[in-house]
Amino acid sequence: MPAETLDLREVPPPQRHPMIHEAFQTLDSGEALEIVNDHEPKPLFYEFQAEVEAFDAEGYSCEERDDGNYVARLPKA
Repeated sequence: MPAETLDLREVPPPQRHPMIHEAFQTLDSGEALEIVNDHEPKPLFYEFQAEVEAFDAEGYSCEERDDGNYVARLPKA
C-alpha cells in the first residue's frame, strides 16, 4: 500500500514534478508514492532514475486504467 497518493490530473503541468519530488522526500525507506496521472509518466521515471538516489527503479510500476489514466508507484529504497 502506498504511503501517499497524489492525483495530478487537475494540477497544472509545471507544478507536477516539484509536487512529486516534495512528496517523495517525505517518505521513509521502503515506502512508496503513488501518482494518478492523465498520461504515462515515462519522463518522470527517467528523471527520478537519473536524479533521485533513493528511488528504487527496479520496484517502479505503472499501469493504464480503463479510463485512460495512469497509476504509477514510485518506491523509495
